[in-house]
Amino acid sequence: MTRIALALPVLLLGACQVSTDDANDSMTVQYNQDVAENAAADVANTAENIGGMIANDVEKTADKIQNTDVDVDVDANVQTNAQ
Repeated sequence: MTRIALALPVLLLGACQVSTDDANDSMTVQYNQDVAENAAADVANTAENIGGMIANDVEKTADKIQNTDVDVDVDANVQTNAQ
């Protein structure tokens, strides 16, 4: 999840559109909010999907643990020093 949160600023940079005008020796940087919102929505959907997969994996693991039978057979002679 943390990695996704760290990727968000990089994705938002993709919403910046840069154009140059060599004739006027100028550069224009525009921020496209629609692109940024779409990128943020994609990140949120991915995070939700990953969270769901983790929850399913935890649930399956818990089911496996609950359905595990453990048989313990102890047959040992233990000598102690009584004082």
